[in-house]
Amino acid sequence: MKWDDNTRFLVVFFVTLVVAFSVIAWNPVNDQVIVPFTKSITWVSGALLNLIGQDVTVTNTVIYSRHFAVDIKNGCNGVEAMLLVLSAIVAFPATMRSRMIGIIGGSLAVQTLNFVRIVSLFLLGRYYPKVFQLFHTGVWQILIILAGVGVFLFWSLRFAQPRRLETNP
Repeated sequence: MKWDDNTRFLVVFFVTLVVAFSVIAWNPVNDQVIVPFTKSITWVSGALLNLIGQDVTVTNTVIYSRHFAVDIKNGCNGVEAMLLVLSAIVAFPATMRSRMIGIIGGSLAVQTLNFVRIVSLFLLGRYYPKVFQLFHTGVWQILIILAGVGVFLFWSLRFAQPRRLETNP
């Protein structure tokens, strides 16, 4: 059976996504990689909040002030959106160099938006608590996933260089 390019993309995308999510769900990987990564995301977000005068403290994955606190958990650390981008890039026919550009650039783009997300959610929780939950579970979840899709589309149109297929004489 010969697969067309679209079928191949979808199969590789979903297999890569399932494998990647399985790896990060494995306790040793979660405890030794994801939790420290989340702590660093929390620390940077806390630093950004302090930079804009919010007087917050960071402990592990919690950002708190005397008015409000958020705990950055899996699902809020941007890792899932990064895996979405990574899986799409791996599945797309491109050179290894193009893929590396996409994975690194895409991860940076997703995490930059995730910092905006965390800071804005803290500010919403602090100053507009009635809309916090709506933005936390609705608006920002959708925006982060759409950003991942957008990053992939941008990369695929702008940076993906197709692999050269060898031809037999």
